[in-house]
Amino acid sequence: MSGKLKITQIRSTIGRPEKHRRIIRALGLKRMHMTVEHNINPAISGMVKKIPHLVIVEEI
Repeated sequence: MSGKLKITQIRSTIGRPEKHRRIIRALGLKRMHMTVEHNINPAISGMVKKIPHLVIVEEI
């Protein structure tokens, strides 16, 4: 699994549990429709699996 993920925040964290907000911040997302790129690794994959309803993930 070598490569990169493009992660885009599509939903707001308003009204979400604090844990979800911290995961969004840890991924480097600060606002809606912001996109970040991360290398694929177990830590990033685990974070994305916790918040699939808030982000869109694409493999590049």
